[in-house]
Amino acid sequence: MDMDKEEKTFDLKSLRREYQGTRLLEEEMDEDPIEFFKIWLQEAIKTEKEPNAMTLATVGVDHYPDARIMLLKEVNSEGFVFFTNYESKKGKDLENQPYATLVFFWSELFRQVRIFGKVETTSEKEAIEYFQSRPYESQVAALISKQSQIMKNRDEAEQTFQRALIEFQGKTVPKPEKWGGYILKPLKIEFWQGRPARFHDRVIYERTSLKEGEWKRYRLYP
Repeated sequence: MDMDKEEKTFDLKSLRREYQGTRLLEEEMDEDPIEFFKIWLQEAIKTEKEPNAMTLATVGVDHYPDARIMLLKEVNSEGFVFFTNYESKKGKDLENQPYATLVFFWSELFRQVRIFGKVETTSEKEAIEYFQSRPYESQVAALISKQSQIMKNRDEAEQTFQRALIEFQGKTVPKPEKWGGYILKPLKIEFWQGRPARFHDRVIYERTSLKEGEWKRYRLYP
């Protein structure tokens, strides 16, 4: 150990932010948790830098959990839509185990939402429409990317990207077959509101299957 280097210490135990969220009252919540999520999302859009950022948690073939930050691109009556490379680590996880959890954290509002459900692919039409709406550079990057595979040389990859930018300039970039959308159809949605003294509000909605539309709602201890 180099004693000349200043040792950096972090007193994480002393870091504390007092949550001052308003009460989460069940009588003010919608009977449909997706509709209530839309209300919270709209409020987050006004306060957060990336309100649609979410953690996507999956389980791999090796049974180990994995998680990464994704962007929500649509929420509708069926569920929550995002797009990615089907051959990525998360794509392979979902192919093997089509259940996942989404987590949204909106720090300015002292709010968190956890969503568990079954994941299915969207239609090819939906995937193409969204792909074509992306910035040109992002379309090209998705086309040439071998997501989650080992990159042996960054410079070579950059050169491939630059050549593709020139090749497809002024043309329609074809959506890669390996790229598309997923929709998470929820079975459980939990709304968490940070409150003083860490005595938070937690309300969870559950349904036994996707075919049964009736949601049951419970309040949980923090």
